[in-house]
Amino acid sequence: MAFAGFDEGLAAYKAGNYPVAVREFSIAAGAGNAKAQFGLAVMYANGQGVVQDYAQAVGWYRKAAEQGDTKAQFGLAVMYANGQGVVQDYAQAVGWYRKAAEQGEAAAQSNLGTMYVDGRGVVQDYAQAVGWFRKAAEQGAAEAQSNLGLMYANGQGVVQDYVQAIGWYRKAAEQGYAKAQFALGLMYANGLGVAPNYAQAIGWYRKAAGQGDAAAQYKLGLMYANGQGVAKNTVIAYALFNIAAIDGLARHIESRDIAAGRLNGKQIEAGQRLTTELAKPNNLGAAIDAYLKNQK
Repeated sequence: MAFAGFDEGLAAYKAGNYPVAVREFSIAAGAGNAKAQFGLAVMYANGQGVVQDYAQAVGWYRKAAEQGDTKAQFGLAVMYANGQGVVQDYAQAVGWYRKAAEQGEAAAQSNLGTMYVDGRGVVQDYAQAVGWFRKAAEQGAAEAQSNLGLMYANGQGVVQDYVQAIGWYRKAAEQGYAKAQFALGLMYANGLGVAPNYAQAIGWYRKAAGQGDAAAQYKLGLMYANGQGVAKNTVIAYALFNIAAIDGLARHIESRDIAAGRLNGKQIEAGQRLTTELAKPNNLGAAIDAYLKNQK
């Protein structure tokens, strides 16, 4: 069934013609079309075809949310959680997350789980968190899968079970979720739920580090600094610590400086060049491999 204004707006939006999308969504939204109201809210939230206006976004999210649109309910919850266009209100955020979550919206289920973990807008309740994470995880939501793995790893809301943690981390990691890739690397490095395997740890650390995960960059640097699962290489370790240190954590900076103290001037220059290559998007693994090949 076609909706006057909405279908034209959606086609324009997909084509990147935002002014036309705003015009057409506005026509349909004004006539009460929930999908158009949601679309218009997104455009105001992102400043697409209009000046960014969180208050307008909230208004249109609310209109669609009150009609039962789950994505709008989720969007409105996010605005309350972040205090965008409204006074920050975790209880309101939880309420709207719950409405969407109870209708099966995976992102809302995942975020509701996080609210229970953190005790924001609700009394902290790990068992509730696990329940909502599981609902989202079973729909394939990578963040929820990773969070469910963490709950099993820590024994929060469930009996501690490293094998279950590994299983959920792997599902998320195979979807490219960096936090899960890092966590899976830790499990292999420490032999939790699996036999210790430095090669597997390095492989997962590399994937996460290549997406900019500073913790993974640091751990991968330690593997090279200590020669665990790889030939010891202080230049690579220095470069990895160098990019990890961008986050300002003291241990990352300290490790970088310790590695630098073990290098001569020429090696530091090589490490700085490698740092530049590692920092390029989706280039970390290739940059390390190229550096090692050039050393042969």
